[in-house]
Amino acid sequence: MKVQIDSNLCQGHGRCYDLAPDLFGEDEEGYATLTELTAGGTVPPGREDDVRLAAANCPESAVLVTEEN
Repeated sequence: MKVQIDSNLCQGHGRCYDLAPDLFGEDEEGYATLTELTAGGTVPPGREDDVRLAAANCPESAVLVTEEN
């Protein structure tokens, strides 16, 4: 599974980093970023549900999840 943040859509609501603070962070202006665990865009094994939850709770749909086969 891959994850990324669309910086054009993110409005800094913070739901992703509130729900999974080790997977998502915030920059100096409060916009979402990926952390060291997700920096390459790869979701760590066993954390797929956390990423899906963060994506589902983003009001701007800025958390983009790609399911891999």
